[in-house]
Amino acid sequence: MKSLKKFFVFLLISVSLSTSAQQVKVVEESYRIKGDNVDGFGVELEGKQDEIVTAFNKYLRSFAKLKLGANPTTLTESVIGGQSYKSPIYATTKERETTAVAWIGLKPGEWGNADDAEKVTKELERVLYDFGVKYYRDKIQVQVDESVKALQAVERQQQRLVNENKNLVLKLENNEKERIQLEKSAEANKLENLSLQTLIEKNKKSQDSVAVATEQIKKVVEMHKEKQKKVN
Repeated sequence: MKSLKKFFVFLLISVSLSTSAQQVKVVEESYRIKGDNVDGFGVELEGKQDEIVTAFNKYLRSFAKLKLGANPTTLTESVIGGQSYKSPIYATTKERETTAVAWIGLKPGEWGNADDAEKVTKELERVLYDFGVKYYRDKIQVQVDESVKALQAVERQQQRLVNENKNLVLKLENNEKERIQLEKSAEANKLENLSLQTLIEKNKKSQDSVAVATEQIKKVVEMHKEKQKKVN
């Protein structure tokens, strides 16, 4: 019961902390790559940098090949807006006090086609926004899954208590029937006890009467025997 109360407290705190909708805001932000300031887009997200890096890399792999091991990460063979591009796109994360920023951008000079670079740059804002939305939705889904598991655990506990109550009620009913039967048996036993005592008392009186009669008959027999002896 104590653990159940602790769970309810934790659940209420979790709900109170997550009721406000998360806002995803992508801003233009530059990042220094190979000695140059590169224009791109950043989105500030709540959470530890490690979890944001993991989520960001997983998201980027859904539409590009990643060259990890250096900062920033290089995306190649990217498919954006239904079109494939081989020119590099860069992505990284920057840790802040209680948040981290996911950043993505490109160097137009590394793209052979300036129109493609401009087109993809515009698409990157949407790409980053979609990531921010997915990141928060995935985090909330984890909370949903945990809440569902907790709900299922509480429902199982509730069902156990309902079944236990049914068993206890049944036992109480059986106990009540047994008590009534025992009370009836005790009353019958009491009546039988009184009847037996009466019969025993009656038997004693009858024995006394018979004993008296026996003595009197013995005396009569002796009298007859004496009388018989006197006959000559």
